[in-house]
Amino acid sequence: MPTGAEQTGRTRDIRRTIAAYVALTKPRVMELLLVSTVPVMFLAAEGVPNLWLVAATVLGGAMSAGSAAAFNMYIDRDIDAKMRRTQNRPIVTGDVTPRQALVFAWSLAVIQAVWFLAFTNLLTTVLSVVAIFFYVVIYTILLKRHTEQNIVWGGIAGCFPVLIGWAAVTNSLDWAAFVLFALVFLWTPPHYWPLSIKYAADYDETDVPMLGATRSGAQVGLQVVLYAWATVACSLLLIPVAGMGLVYTACALVFGAWFLYESHRMYTMSVRAAAGVEQGSEARPMRVFHASITYLTLVFLAVAVDPLLPF
Repeated sequence: MPTGAEQTGRTRDIRRTIAAYVALTKPRVMELLLVSTVPVMFLAAEGVPNLWLVAATVLGGAMSAGSAAAFNMYIDRDIDAKMRRTQNRPIVTGDVTPRQALVFAWSLAVIQAVWFLAFTNLLTTVLSVVAIFFYVVIYTILLKRHTEQNIVWGGIAGCFPVLIGWAAVTNSLDWAAFVLFALVFLWTPPHYWPLSIKYAADYDETDVPMLGATRSGAQVGLQVVLYAWATVACSLLLIPVAGMGLVYTACALVFGAWFLYESHRMYTMSVRAAAGVEQGSEARPMRVFHASITYLTLVFLAVAVDPLLPF
């Protein structure tokens, strides 16, 4: 019979293993993806959708996103070991072996496909499989290490939850779903590029050509501003396409203006710092990174609330 200390050690090991497999799924990224799934289901249903369907779609989406993340960590384990931001990932630390991570990724991919097919429909299932393929093959393998536009086109994978949520409710796709798809597509670069500025040295060290590492802060800031304007314009396009009401319109305008302000602020400070106008000033790119998350969350919350109101 094991002693109390041995039992405690085994319990600790089990918890550590579970935590490692959870970390493989990149739960923080998964949360952001699911933020765009549920509100779209409300819009597609023009009210409150079937709550069991919402739960089934969220669980399937979590498995799909988790599978893609685990594949990503398996493929990128060499560069993860060199970057400060990723040195604590479970494959790097040895809490999970590469083989275990690969088996886990494939298992989730198969289970999520069976789950979606059983509880939603074929269209949703196909979209979830394509999302995994796009993130793993198109972004991680083909684009990430070879072009500074990697996050632009690779970011398409993060747009699929919008289509998945819509398809789960309607078993079809509509223009409103494609507008929201485009919204997430345009939002991804100004969301991620500020992060790449913060970790530019890491990307240089690993020869990953993220824009924040290959261009100056002012150049990246300008791109962030342009994409932020395109994002806000796209959010307003949803108003005539989906017949959105006052709540969504107000939120898209107010939160969009704030997102643009933060983007312009980063660009202006980058230009001034580069010109030596303000010695010691910082562009604070992470301020835009966090603002972009808040912006997308609030806009999609408005997408969910708007169909529930009579105006």
